Amino acid sequence: MRTTLDQRMDDGLAALTAAQLPLGEIELNGVTLPMIAAAPPALSYYFAHYSAEHRQATFLVAGEERLTFGQVYDEAHKVARALAGRIAVGDRVGIAMRNSPSWITLYMGITMAGGVACLLNGWWQSEELADAIAEVECGLIFADGPRVKRLAGIAAFAVPVVAIDDTLPLGEALAAVTDGAPDVALPALGGDHDATILFTSGSTGQSKGALSDHRAVLQAVFNYLAQALVMLGIATEDGSPPTTQPATLLNVPLFHVTAEVPVFLQSFAMGRKLVLMPKWDAEEAMRLIQAEGVTYFVGVPLMSFEILTHPNRPHYDLSTVTDFAAGGAPRPVDHVRRIKEEMAGPKGGGAPLLGYGLTETNGIGCGNWRDNYLAKPNSTGRASAPLVDLAILDGAGRAVAQGERGEVGIRSVCNFKEYWGRPEATAAAFTADRYFLTGDIGYLDAEGYLFIVDRKKDIIIRGGENISCQEVEAAIYENPRVAEAAVFGLADERYGEVPAAVVVYRPGEEMTADELCAYLSAHIAAFKVPQRIWTSLEPLPRLGTEKIDKVSLKATYRALAAVG
Repeated sequence: MRTTLDQRMDDGLAALTAAQLPLGEIELNGVTLPMIAAAPPALSYYFAHYSAEHRQATFLVAGEERLTFGQVYDEAHKVARALAGRIAVGDRVGIAMRNSPSWITLYMGITMAGGVACLLNGWWQSEELADAIAEVECGLIFADGPRVKRLAGIAAFAVPVVAIDDTLPLGEALAAVTDGAPDVALPALGGDHDATILFTSGSTGQSKGALSDHRAVLQAVFNYLAQALVMLGIATEDGSPPTTQPATLLNVPLFHVTAEVPVFLQSFAMGRKLVLMPKWDAEEAMRLIQAEGVTYFVGVPLMSFEILTHPNRPHYDLSTVTDFAAGGAPRPVDHVRRIKEEMAGPKGGGAPLLGYGLTETNGIGCGNWRDNYLAKPNSTGRASAPLVDLAILDGAGRAVAQGERGEVGIRSVCNFKEYWGRPEATAAAFTADRYFLTGDIGYLDAEGYLFIVDRKKDIIIRGGENISCQEVEAAIYENPRVAEAAVFGLADERYGEVPAAVVVYRPGEEMTADELCAYLSAHIAAFKVPQRIWTSLEPLPRLGTEKIDKVSLKATYRALAAVG
């Protein structure tokens, strides 16, 4: 039975799309898809329009530095004009930096100049950075100090790197890009022009570059905006409209789609203030929420849980926060209940919210809101209207009956275009009628709520970070002492899952778990290094196909982990 909140959200969306955000249609790859007609054709127009509308409003707070929308846009325009004389439309330009005003301004400038912003994972080590840069053929890299050092550790690395000192005020930090650059006119861009590449770790190991055009990115932004406007309408009807500038913490990395699309990019249309946190710390987050009047919080589930359970939480006023949202991984059911029960009151008013989306969908997919989330805490929610078409598919790409399990497919104008340079992987990612195959196994209940019950891909999701088991196994096999290895996920209260491994060493060879972890830390990002490693004296069990039997391995070692 449809809830009262669902009915109100549906009614609000119908009114919104009938007036403020009318829908149109577009045919892509032989499929007609809805799109939001009011969205501008490219990010360059989006930035210009909303930066002018909110010109004097505070946009970025980074330590002592406070920047308005107008100040950031002016710097981005300088970057764009400098880059337009250096790159061609469609050239790939990498950003390898921590969250900072410089990161945001460079992203804006790259896309305004017609470049493709390649969002390199700031946690990667030298080898991982080298692989990703080569994968998408970056011709230029912007990097902060730590990433400059990692790039310098890549043998025979020939891609130009511009060092950005993001500890300086924005104008000074970007002087290396803008000073003395020729003043070149910006290109006219459209929805079909390529805009971004984000990297995704699938079951095949090495990260793939997911390419999106301007239309897909902006339609995703406006789909999020539609949801926000619906909830704003409900709050207004209930007599509690917001009275202050919306504000949110930027506490997840900008190279992830959650920070890029619903947090960073959506903020232009909302006139929303972003309060930057280069490194996560729960007490610092609470301090900033109170000091800056943060109205919306989003992060991986661990973040809101750390706030919830922090011993100093009663010392901070968190009542400005209307929603504590999470994405990237499921929340334990008990966390959902506790957020509602313990975060409400005179010093906390946030309701729980969960989003489900992927890099390849530009973050959109499903949402489970407030009381609905409390009623169905195991669900990722309903398809995010008005653009998402959600289906549960069998092995042939056909929709299954309601309640039956299958692979979750998402179809919308927001879906990515292709995996850069990987036509076979791109073809395998879509059905003939253009549903993106998520690799998640789930079912829909009678009200259209999605429940994810399994994962088709051999990946681990640690606190929102996707980890390819195959990639970690490959790194282990690089050690000449190793004969066999298998990597899998272990349940973890803080992170949801953490990587674990079982290793068989060659005759006469052995390593301690700490020694193997130290070896791996030099080759892969720290979050990928197994947190628990078992040594097996017997060969790993195998199937009739001679593949390692991971099902039995996982069952055996998860049981061992459960008893300590």
